[in-house]
Amino acid sequence: MIIPAIDLINGQVVRLKKGDFNQVTQFDADPLTQLQAYQNAGSRQLHLVDLDGAKDPGQRQLDTITALTQGLDAPLQVGGGIRDRQEVESLLALGVDKVVIGSLAARDPQTVAGWIEAFGPERITVALDLLLDADGNAQVATHGWQQGSGKLIDEVIAPLLQAGLKHVLCTDIDRDGMLSGPNVALYARLIQQYPQVCWQASGGIAELEDLRQLKAIGIGGIIIGKALLTGRFTIEEALACWQNA
Repeated sequence: MIIPAIDLINGQVVRLKKGDFNQVTQFDADPLTQLQAYQNAGSRQLHLVDLDGAKDPGQRQLDTITALTQGLDAPLQVGGGIRDRQEVESLLALGVDKVVIGSLAARDPQTVAGWIEAFGPERITVALDLLLDADGNAQVATHGWQQGSGKLIDEVIAPLLQAGLKHVLCTDIDRDGMLSGPNVALYARLIQQYPQVCWQASGGIAELEDLRQLKAIGIGGIIIGKALLTGRFTIEEALACWQNA
């Protein structure tokens, strides 16, 4: 599945490089209009990152998220620094389809496992943002990618799988926002290790060939942000590529 994505700061569509708030690119696009265009082209899932909420939960863009859920028919997946159960409940009540849990899954996987059990595996997507060392070992990063958790992916994911985890958004941080191509080998390894998970690949998508390579290894979804916003290819081309790959 192709999953178009936008990131928001103060209602403005932006993209960061490697999660760095000091490397922000702004786009002249209305969030609802942009997501509606993706939906109308045939996208069956949309993705939103609330960067204000990621920095400070008190600044979560709830009015904007409400307007988006009310203005869209396609399911909307929302993430950005969600840290407690009340936030999950609030977002689901607004009409969000899936709530993305990132850093907390690395710091406290047992709590997130409880949310998967409480809300159901179709309502929670766990975001595992990975820093790869020289040997290819994948450490899960936290705090908007500014810190390493000290935990390898296997350690984080084990209790979540026991709770019924189904959806994981996985980002190779070094590729994010760089248009350098996805880490296909990493995703292939994860799919082989955890075939029960529907993996969403994020980071580095630059060409239609990237989509073909990811579909060939059995990826569940592909998050595409900057490549669409900068016109590397259109959403129509991406959807056709996925359909025909």
